[in-house]
Amino acid sequence: MGTDVIVAGAGPAGLMLAAELALAGVDVVVVDRAPERSGQSRALNLQPRTVEVFALRGLLDPVLDRAQAKVRDGHFAGQTLSYTDLDTDHPYQLVIPQAETELILEARLAELGVKVRFGQELTALNQDEDGVSATVDGEVIRARYLVGCDGGRSTVRKLAGIGFPGTDGHGWGVVADVVVATGEPGVRADWSSMRDVLPRRAAGERGFGGLIPLGEPGLYRLVFGDLTTPLPDRTAPITDEEFKAGLRRFYGSLEVSEVRWRSRFTDAARQAERYRAGRVLLAGDAAHIHFPVGGQGLNLGIQDAMNLGWKLAADLKGHGPIGLLDTYESERHPVAARVLDGTRTHSLLVQPENTGARKLFADLAVLPDANRHLANMVSGLDIRYPMTGPPHRLLGTRYRGLCLPEGQGILLSDDPRNRDLARHWGPRLTVAPDISTLPSAYGAGVLVRPDGYICWVEGDEPLKPALHAWFGTP
Repeated sequence: MGTDVIVAGAGPAGLMLAAELALAGVDVVVVDRAPERSGQSRALNLQPRTVEVFALRGLLDPVLDRAQAKVRDGHFAGQTLSYTDLDTDHPYQLVIPQAETELILEARLAELGVKVRFGQELTALNQDEDGVSATVDGEVIRARYLVGCDGGRSTVRKLAGIGFPGTDGHGWGVVADVVVATGEPGVRADWSSMRDVLPRRAAGERGFGGLIPLGEPGLYRLVFGDLTTPLPDRTAPITDEEFKAGLRRFYGSLEVSEVRWRSRFTDAARQAERYRAGRVLLAGDAAHIHFPVGGQGLNLGIQDAMNLGWKLAADLKGHGPIGLLDTYESERHPVAARVLDGTRTHSLLVQPENTGARKLFADLAVLPDANRHLANMVSGLDIRYPMTGPPHRLLGTRYRGLCLPEGQGILLSDDPRNRDLARHWGPRLTVAPDISTLPSAYGAGVLVRPDGYICWVEGDEPLKPALHAWFGTP
C-alpha cells in the first residue's frame, strides 16, 4: 500500500494536520493504536489564537456549538490575565473538552474523504531518500513522508532517533472528571473568569488544586497535586486511597459519587532536538511536553499542524520552494521552547519556598503592560515568525479576521500591477476582490500565507520575490 503521508496519532494535532493535507489534495493515512476514541478530555480549552485558526478554516461554528463557556481571561502562576483588550476578534478562551474538539476535526476529515484507522499501531519504520516504509499492524505502508503526532512517548520520535532532552518533573499531579455528591464545590456553574477556578492551595502551601464545572449538572474537572515531591512512577495506577487523600487535603468535605476517569501528570518539560529527520517529522506532544498549566499544550499542537500542513502539501505537490519545509522547524521550535520556559517558570513560582518571588511576580503581573504582555504570550497572539524583507510592524504577524476555508494564501492590495502578478499563482493564491470589505484594515497591502501569517508588506520591496519564496513557481 502506498500514500503521500502517514500521520501517526489521531489526537488534535494529528487530525488537524491530516485535515490540512487532505484539503490540499494530498493522500493521507491516519493511524492510531487506540482501539477507538476514548472520549477522555485531558485538555479543556482553546486559546484565542487557536480560536482564530478554526475561524480561518471555517470551523468555528461547530466549535461554538459544542463549547461550554467563553472565559474572558487566562492565568499565569495564579495571576489572572485579562484578554478583554487583546488585538483579536476572539478575546476569550473557549471551554470545550478535547474529545469534542477531536470529534469536530474528525468530522471535517471525513468530509474530505479520510477515515481514521483505529487499533493500528506503528511499530517500525525505515526511510530512504524517496520516502518511508512504516510497519503498521503488520502491514508495510509506503509513504513519501511520515509525521509523528503520537504523544509525549512517541514511537515515531524514538524510531527516528530524535533526542528528547529537557527536565524531569519536580512533582506530580492528578486530573480527573468527577460527579460531586455532597459538599460545596465553591465554583460558579456559569463561570466566565479564571478567578472563579484558579488553583487553590492546601495547608502549608505544599500543593495546588482546582475545580472546573463541565456543563453537566454535578460534573467537574478536578485537579490536585504537589510540585515538591517527585513521582516515583508516573505509570503506576492511582489508587482509591491516594485519590481520597487528595480530595480530603484540597477539598475538605467534598464527596465524589463517580469518577469518570483519572490520570497522572508531572511538570516535566522536554522538547525534540529537531522536528525533522529526513522524511520523518514531529508535531504536537511528540515534539514537546510541559506542565499542563495555562491550557497551552493542545493549542500548541494544533498550531504546529497549521504551520506544517500547507508547507508539506506544497512540497508534495511539487510547487514548494527549496527550504520551505525547513521553515516548519525554524518557526515552530522557538515557539514551543518559549512555552516550556513559561511553564517551568510557573512551576518554580508555585514552589512553597519561593513565596517572595511569587509575591513580587504578583505585584508585577497586575501592571497593565505586564499583564498584556503575559496575556499575549499565553493566548498565542504574540507569535511573530522571522521573515525576510524590510522590517515592518506587520511582517511575520497574523492577519486578523481572515477566512480561508480552502487553505489558500491571499493577496490584499489595491495596486493593479501586484494584483495581476499574483493571479499567476492561482488557485493556491487568491487575490482579494476588494480589500475595503475585509474585516481588518492594516493600512498597507499584504501577502498572507495559508496559515494566516503576513509574509510581505507593500512598500519598497517588490512582491515577486516573496511570491517565489512562499508559493514557489507559478
